[in-house]
Amino acid sequence: MVQLDRAIATPDILKNYSIGSLLSGGGSVPKPQATPEDWIGMINWFQNGSLSSRLGIPLIYGIDAVHGHNNVYKATVFPHNIGLGATRDPNLVKRIGAATALEVRATGINYVFAPCIAVCRDPRWGRCYESYGEDPMLVRDMTEIISGLQGDAPKNGVPYISGKDKVAACAKHFVGDGGTTRGINENNTVIDYRGLMRIHMPAYLLSVIKGVSTIMVSYSSWNGQKMHANHDLVTNLLKNTFKFRGFVISDWQGIDKITSPSHANYTYSVLEGISAGIDMVMVPYNYTEFIGILTDLVNKNVIPMSRIDDAVRRILRVKFTLGLFEDPWADQVFTDRLGSQAHRDLAREAVRKSLVLLKNGENADAPLLPLPKNAGRILVAGTHASNLGYQCGGWTITWQGVNGNNYTACRY
Repeated sequence: MVQLDRAIATPDILKNYSIGSLLSGGGSVPKPQATPEDWIGMINWFQNGSLSSRLGIPLIYGIDAVHGHNNVYKATVFPHNIGLGATRDPNLVKRIGAATALEVRATGINYVFAPCIAVCRDPRWGRCYESYGEDPMLVRDMTEIISGLQGDAPKNGVPYISGKDKVAACAKHFVGDGGTTRGINENNTVIDYRGLMRIHMPAYLLSVIKGVSTIMVSYSSWNGQKMHANHDLVTNLLKNTFKFRGFVISDWQGIDKITSPSHANYTYSVLEGISAGIDMVMVPYNYTEFIGILTDLVNKNVIPMSRIDDAVRRILRVKFTLGLFEDPWADQVFTDRLGSQAHRDLAREAVRKSLVLLKNGENADAPLLPLPKNAGRILVAGTHASNLGYQCGGWTITWQGVNGNNYTACRY
């Protein structure tokens, strides 16, 4: 039930504490400009620790591949969701999902924290670029990326990964993160139940139907209640009504933020988060404190063992679906797919289709475009004009993005 950042993990920690999951946070890499072989070697090093634990349950490794395999040097970077939403092309998004899955598998990773299916209702929200748009039906249609990442599921709501060239996906952030008051990040979404279901929920229901493996909870609140502590929505609605059978994961230190200030009463946060229905907790550092508190709460029957059994059952279901018990090791089968020409061509197609022309010159009689073919020179000005890092935006190599050109196969 614990997920650690790779930066503090060792095989001995995974073995001795039976840690079942690791992640690379934004910018958390084996070394600068790491190759696929570097990633694969690191993951197998960690996997050996998990397989040496008391029960030998294999590790699942997650990463934020939100617009391509964006943490990785020389990976193909695709337009952010706000651009893909502008294409109105679910099939394109599905193909991008399939390409992303191959590049993620090229580095030995089997789990991605994508897609973000927030419905951005206020452009002042700093993470609007991670949303496909303000239209709930558009965002719902773009869940087709899940079929690209995982494969075409039989649509029975059960987690589904079709093969070694696919990854477990994660729909996020449940729910209402794009509807906060004044667009303030991690703020309160004030809306009645009918509005929540009409605007923010359709994409989640379709994601469940498409067999999404995991769902991540939002930092935000709904009508004053923290989503990480919302039993009605996480357990009663998502698990019991929608029949979601994968596992629910917290956001980075998400349960800490149940209290204000963060981590002010961690025992309370663990109790509320696990009781709400969170199955895997992205700790990602203070694992001994979390394990100690959770164990104590279970031993005192404050958290029933049935809640732990439910969480473990869901996590194991996804690991079985990934085939980890048959073959837990990362291999080099797909290393040549990272930044491949076919994927770069797909990124170029996506960029071309995502462009939106708001105004063409002063009037219809004097259009600016198309540019004359005999134009001698064209000035492209500004700090982003010749800077791939800036053009690719956030979640590129690091969480906040980078400055420069020697990082990615970005095709902006």
